[in-house]
Amino acid sequence: MLQKIRFLTSFDGAKIAYSVSGEGPPVVMLPSWLTHLEYQARSVAWRPWLEALSQRYTLIRYDPRGCGLSDRDTGQLSLDMWVRDLAALADALKLPQFSLVGICQGGAIALEYAGRAPERVSHLVLYGTYARGRDKRSDIPLEPEKARLMLEMLEMGWAQEDHAFMRAFATQFQPDGPLEHLQSWCELQSKATSASGAVAMTRIMFDLDAREAASRITCPTLVAHAERDAVVPLAEGLLLARIIPGARFVQLDSRNHFMLATEPEWKRFVEELHAFLPSAPGSLPETFAGLTPREAEVLRLISQGLGNDAISRKLAISEKTVRNHVTSILSKLGATSRAHAVALARDASFAG
Repeated sequence: MLQKIRFLTSFDGAKIAYSVSGEGPPVVMLPSWLTHLEYQARSVAWRPWLEALSQRYTLIRYDPRGCGLSDRDTGQLSLDMWVRDLAALADALKLPQFSLVGICQGGAIALEYAGRAPERVSHLVLYGTYARGRDKRSDIPLEPEKARLMLEMLEMGWAQEDHAFMRAFATQFQPDGPLEHLQSWCELQSKATSASGAVAMTRIMFDLDAREAASRITCPTLVAHAERDAVVPLAEGLLLARIIPGARFVQLDSRNHFMLATEPEWKRFVEELHAFLPSAPGSLPETFAGLTPREAEVLRLISQGLGNDAISRKLAISEKTVRNHVTSILSKLGATSRAHAVALARDASFAG
């Protein structure tokens, strides 16, 4: 994967490293704080994600302040600063609108940004993430206790390759991964940040609560979560899907927080991802080429199971206008019903 790494100056003068790869509609990917742009591009654990997105889209990634190639010593860290860094990136690249993919802790940043700048985010994907940090999950047994233990272990064992904690920490991301994956995660830990940085950033993530921001999301949203995820409980993914208006939920039969490229569910998720995100102009199947952009958007929402009233609210148009669009869509596709149109769209992996 070819990538170009550059730096931007954020709102307070901090230097933020970002990379651009691929070609197509812009997609900004927000991973956790455990990142390093150069190493991530070589990581066997991250490679499936980067390939799946770079093949069809202009993939934009960045190292959050505090880790990777971005400034690490910037004083006090906070969720608000990370959100403002994302805003600075969107402004620097002159992105009027783009899709946002939030993975793990990156989901909270994505939620806060999409809630503050709804006009900038066209589509939102949330994978293996949450709106509540561990300290806010009092309804899940032992979550606050696990948070305290994790911080203690971070302080003692971070970046010590032979330390049992490093291996345990890495294993929870891909328990079914081979030794190569375990080694890749351990190396990424040491590359990403220092022990003090890991502790500081983890404290922020454990204490966050982005539920209010999630309730204000207006763009089409896809929430995906591994069923037996050891890093983020499935209940947190389900909570997000309930809070975000009109969100579509995909439950994946896996116990890996980061699914392996060899898992059947990874292939299924990539198909769902490509069908959900906007495709490049001119790349629609010929069957759908006659649809107007608005009709394409309506068909995509129909395919997600939304009724006319929900589509009306999401697109800020009247229900009568929605019905007119549906009639036109059926006519252009030669479909006999909404269900027939949805079947045609899904068979062709229609991307809207």
